[in-house]
Amino acid sequence: MNKSMRNRAFTGTALVLAASAVLTACGGEDSSSTDTKAKNAPGAEAVAVKDPLVATFDGGLYVLDGESLKLADTIELPGFNRLNPAGDDDHVIISTDSGFRVLNAAQQAFTGVEYKGAKPGHVVRHAGKTVLFTDGTGEVDVFDPDDLSGGKKPQGRSYSSAEPHHGVAIELSNGELLSTLGTEEKRTGALVLDKNNKEIKRNENCPGVHGEAAAKGEAVGIGCEDGILIYKDGTFTKVDAPDDYGRIGNQSGSDASPVLLGDYKTDPEAELERPTRISLIDTETARLRLVDLGTSYSFRSLGRGPQGEALLLGTNGSLHVIDPETGKVEKKIPVVDEWQEPLDWQQPRPTLFVRDHTAYVSEPGKRKLHAIDIETGKKVTSVTLPKSTNELSGVVTGH
Repeated sequence: MNKSMRNRAFTGTALVLAASAVLTACGGEDSSSTDTKAKNAPGAEAVAVKDPLVATFDGGLYVLDGESLKLADTIELPGFNRLNPAGDDDHVIISTDSGFRVLNAAQQAFTGVEYKGAKPGHVVRHAGKTVLFTDGTGEVDVFDPDDLSGGKKPQGRSYSSAEPHHGVAIELSNGELLSTLGTEEKRTGALVLDKNNKEIKRNENCPGVHGEAAAKGEAVGIGCEDGILIYKDGTFTKVDAPDDYGRIGNQSGSDASPVLLGDYKTDPEAELERPTRISLIDTETARLRLVDLGTSYSFRSLGRGPQGEALLLGTNGSLHVIDPETGKVEKKIPVVDEWQEPLDWQQPRPTLFVRDHTAYVSEPGKRKLHAIDIETGKKVTSVTLPKSTNELSGVVTGH
């Protein structure tokens, strides 16, 4: 997020699968989705969508088939809404004005499960658990996403931060819970709780703490305004930025790599800094490498490939495939037209969402959505949607 608060059960029949295959546009051809005929008739049972994607637009949500990108349904939902995978094969977490809501994307319907609270913030999936952080209350909710299948609110762990703040939390495989420290005015670091919510570790050497990502070996990085703070094997390690102000506010990790991908900003006074450098943080050696890509990007530009590749969607319109160990750009895949990040972080811009071997990229200016094979660099499918989209996500199982 920009500048702190600017900050399967798939049950389709063989006929449905065959229809999905026929609908898939090949060789990068455009398949128009400008009608909503796929929307379920009143009273009809929804046809399950395989590997659904969800995109927000002004006034609602689009649910799309993950293979063909065919528009399956349009769901009305006013306000500015944010999206995150819930951690299973069916559900997506929607951050709304009133709190977190759970959408069964496969069935194109809200489940009724809600975590109410002002300013719902980060959603983190790790080690088979999903963690919600509600900024307006400081509440942390932890649950097993598989428990969402029953349509009822899962029984799970909860924790109340000392004070509300724009924070984030993650539960590790051993039951430890790492959660940020701060107030509405100032954020300072993180603490770690044991299974019984007893504090066992604390580090307040991370000014402006924002965002998290987990790397291979369950090393967790949280971003600071002067570098990054790593928690691994029960110990905090601070990796300093080479600049006095070197903000890493957005990170992306992979179980296949010990290196975290982060953004990197150096101007604390900028209304909107458009950086061209990224940060690569080796969690094994606690070393930080900066790589200048020669193109700017936004907080919705970072992702990771199936082999741990670092992925970045640049304002030059290309998807950059980067070796996280060396920082070498291995491929530049043209995807969208050149673009510029808007000043308001809530305004649409091309967005990257990665799942398995596919990179999905939205192009709001043309109302398009593209699917790219990361390994071949080929555009597999493109569709045109009725309206320009903003956020883009989908179902992704926990890792």
